[in-house]
Amino acid sequence: MSLKIKSRLQKLRQALIEKEIDGILVSQPENRRYLSDFSGTAGLLLITAKEAVIATDFRYLVQARGQAVDYKLLPITSDIGDWLPKITAELGIKRLGFETAHLTFGRHRQLSDILKKGKSPLKLTPIEGMVESLRAVKEPEEIELITRAAEISDAAMDYIGEKIRPGMTEKEAAWEIEKFMREKGSQPLPFDVIVAAGPNSALPHAQASARAIKSGEPIIIDIGARIGGYGSDLSRTFCLGNTDDTFKKIYDTVLGAQAAAMAIIKEGMSGGEADQLARTVIEPAGYGQAFGHGLGHGVGLAPHELPRLGPGSADRLADGMVFTIEPGIYIEGWGGVRIEDMVIMEKGTLRQISKAKK
Repeated sequence: MSLKIKSRLQKLRQALIEKEIDGILVSQPENRRYLSDFSGTAGLLLITAKEAVIATDFRYLVQARGQAVDYKLLPITSDIGDWLPKITAELGIKRLGFETAHLTFGRHRQLSDILKKGKSPLKLTPIEGMVESLRAVKEPEEIELITRAAEISDAAMDYIGEKIRPGMTEKEAAWEIEKFMREKGSQPLPFDVIVAAGPNSALPHAQASARAIKSGEPIIIDIGARIGGYGSDLSRTFCLGNTDDTFKKIYDTVLGAQAAAMAIIKEGMSGGEADQLARTVIEPAGYGQAFGHGLGHGVGLAPHELPRLGPGSADRLADGMVFTIEPGIYIEGWGGVRIEDMVIMEKGTLRQISKAKK
């Protein structure tokens, strides 16, 4: 068994012991990959104190055999079927955890019906965030992959900063960025490239459109690359030509909020406390209501994962966590400004990973 997967399974098994659960059914794709290295799009992991089984269908048997080398391979014809009560009985599982954030109500009902039909004594136990909490603290290998992805997105942002011009459409700019990152070695991007100009930049998750970019308006660009399954996340706000006083004030406020948060965030602080640091800069400037999303989020196998930095978040920030710091101000009808960088918590303080010019 590889040391990486062995370590991750040990941590998970300890968590199962603490919850007094005999085994867990892992269906969430990023969790499945994290625990097994299997990157296929269909399959389930069944993990107990001593056994690790991957169940998948004919399409992925060869892939699973080559990637999930630490697992026993179980060929199946349906993701939830009679095979599950049979194998859980063989493994002596009485309480089986399932991932509430991923297993749909319909699939849960299907599984319950199968157990009832077979008169299985298996008790289904809902689990929330068990594997996600493990994923929140990154290992050196994961940090290296995220850093490599960040280097590509940094280069892409600097590239488009030189190439973008008035008259270019948002879609044209987005395609230039995506093409650049793929040519530099990125795997399929973790999320669609966002290029939002003028009033469109007031939409935090705008989609690139056929609108032509104009001089003197804010342009938010939000991009990410992916290496080895791990992504990056980076946002910059541009303005072509002369900027007005409104843009300067909002940009400086957002930049100041980001700088303040990055300087003060420490290990042990909650995500809610970290979020409030940026608001102490934005709110006195009169834009409190215009900062409608959280300060940041974890980045890894998924574009958004733990920890969550936002109002009310109790997630505790710890060494090894990689997350974004991305304050923003959005004014309907005018536009918006967002500045986003990825950071890692090291020795109790933050180190910035992304390097693109601001």
